[in-house]
Amino acid sequence: MRKRPFFAARIEKQINRQIGVTLRRFGWHDTVVAYTGYGNEERLRVLGRVILAPKGGTGLATIREEVWGARRGWRNFVSIPAVNRAVQVSVGGQVTDALTDRNGYVDITVSRHGLHPGWHHVHISTGDCEPTEAPILIIGDDVRFGIISDIDDTIITSYLPRLMIAAYNSFILQENARVPVAGMSQMFSQILRKNPGAPLIYLSTGAWTTKPFLERFIGRHGYPSGPMLLTDWGPTHTGWFRSGPAHKRAALMGLARDFPNIQWLLIGDDGQHDPGIYAEFARKKPQNVAGIAIRELPSMEQVLAHGTTTELAVFSSQMPTHIREVRAHDGYLLLPLIQQMLDERISEHGSQ
Repeated sequence: MRKRPFFAARIEKQINRQIGVTLRRFGWHDTVVAYTGYGNEERLRVLGRVILAPKGGTGLATIREEVWGARRGWRNFVSIPAVNRAVQVSVGGQVTDALTDRNGYVDITVSRHGLHPGWHHVHISTGDCEPTEAPILIIGDDVRFGIISDIDDTIITSYLPRLMIAAYNSFILQENARVPVAGMSQMFSQILRKNPGAPLIYLSTGAWTTKPFLERFIGRHGYPSGPMLLTDWGPTHTGWFRSGPAHKRAALMGLARDFPNIQWLLIGDDGQHDPGIYAEFARKKPQNVAGIAIRELPSMEQVLAHGTTTELAVFSSQMPTHIREVRAHDGYLLLPLIQQMLDERISEHGSQ
């Protein structure tokens, strides 16, 4: 196991730290960007980021949505992280101390939090800023069903080569120009109406810095809200770039560990690795999979995603025979297939 971080990660940390030291001399201060966390009845996960804002500035967290909605995506990335900053997370009367990482991110677990199932707020602060509320979804131990969904090409249509999606959509395209996949928001809403109390978690290889935009997109187009599990681009502990598939695999296994009683409906697309990743997870944790639903990309989107008109060839793990997979081109066509799949699953369990 590598004892020291990859050299690029060490360089990035030093650059961010030095920039932060310089800006603080000019009066810049900490600003907390709160992400949506989640947890079970025993422990919860708090997510956020501490960045620097100019003296007298309001920071990312308080910029009005109607202004941001028309801004170019590159503005989401203009932020300076607070490196190794001491952070306090307050849950009720319990305070937990932590440090931000080299990009200012906070990701800590709080045990014995005492919160009942439902939505709550915890507070994240540093010695240089007022506490910021972070929403937390506590999922009850009696919950047996939930949804995990990909984002790009699953709920948002890209129409760009996969290598260009992140750069173009994040740095050039106006936020209000992003296009939702037809019928997907209605599909989510209908499934959740039939399963009250079921959580929805968005799992994507997108960067954490795009989360404010994604939340606005979800709200604007009627998607149900839920925690997001994104990633941090750039150098990692072991190399130049983070592995998107590895991030998804780790997140799925973490959710299976935190919610052992939940069977997840896994929703993704066939433009990249979702079918293979979901099949692999179903093989490893069949008790945690209710079924798999894949949005099939049209031929042109397949070409843009990976260069061919057919689905990307991926390693196919042997999926347990009792776990079903359905496919269709949009949410309107997927919904009846998913409903039938879930109804058959309930009937089979009831007859056992």
